[in-house]
Amino acid sequence: MNIPESYNQLDQWTTVMFLYNSALKAISTKIEILNNEFIHLYNYNPIEHIKSRLKTPESIVKKLKRNGREVTIANMTEYLSDIAGIRIICSFTSDIYRIADLIARQSDITVLYVKDYISRPKPNGYKSYHMVVTVPIYLSEGPVDTRVEIQIRTIAMDFWASLEHKIYYKFEGNAPANLEAELKACADMVDMLDAKMFSLNQAIMKISEEQRAGREHSGQPSGGEAE
Repeated sequence: MNIPESYNQLDQWTTVMFLYNSALKAISTKIEILNNEFIHLYNYNPIEHIKSRLKTPESIVKKLKRNGREVTIANMTEYLSDIAGIRIICSFTSDIYRIADLIARQSDITVLYVKDYISRPKPNGYKSYHMVVTVPIYLSEGPVDTRVEIQIRTIAMDFWASLEHKIYYKFEGNAPANLEAELKACADMVDMLDAKMFSLNQAIMKISEEQRAGREHSGQPSGGEAE
C-alpha cells in the first residue's frame, strides 16, 4: 500500500484505516450492484446478505504478535490480508462460485489469491470460499490499491462457522475432544442440508418452468389466469 506523500503528514493509523474503510465501501457497492442486476434480469437474488467489518486495533496487534511480527503500520499492511473483510452469504453453493467469478472479472479488482475451503474443507469441517483482492481507492493524488478479504459461504456454512468461532475463543483454541467431534459431525450435516436444499430448489424451478411452458402452450398469460 503506497500512501500519498500528503497523507504522510497525518496520523498513519487514521490514514490506513480510512483506506481500508473506503475499500469496504467500494467492494460492497460492487457486490450490491451485481446482486441487483441478477434480480433485474432473472428475478433471482443469489446473495442473501452482506456483512463487512474492520479489524479492531486489539485484533491487529494480536495477529501480528501471533505471527511473530513487530507491531508496525508497515507490517500490518504488508502481512495482514484480512484487516478489511466482507462476508457474502448465499443460498446455495453454486451461487458462491458464480459470485466469486463475477467479482474476479471486475476490471479494477485484482485477485491476489484464493483459498477454496469448500472443495477442500479444513480438518475440523470449516467450509467457505476466501478471496483476497485489491481495489483501487482513488484519492486526490491518485489511486491506492487496498486489500480486502472476501468470504463467501451459504447460510448453513455461516451458522456453523459462527458456532465454531465461539467455541474456539471460549476454549482459546483447545476445545474438548468431544466438542470438536460434535462440531465435525455438524459440519457433515451442513453438507447434507446444503445439498438437499439445492436439490429442492432445482425441483421447484423445474416445476415452475413446466407450468410456464404449459400456460404458453394453452395460450394462457404467464400469470396463470385466463383473460
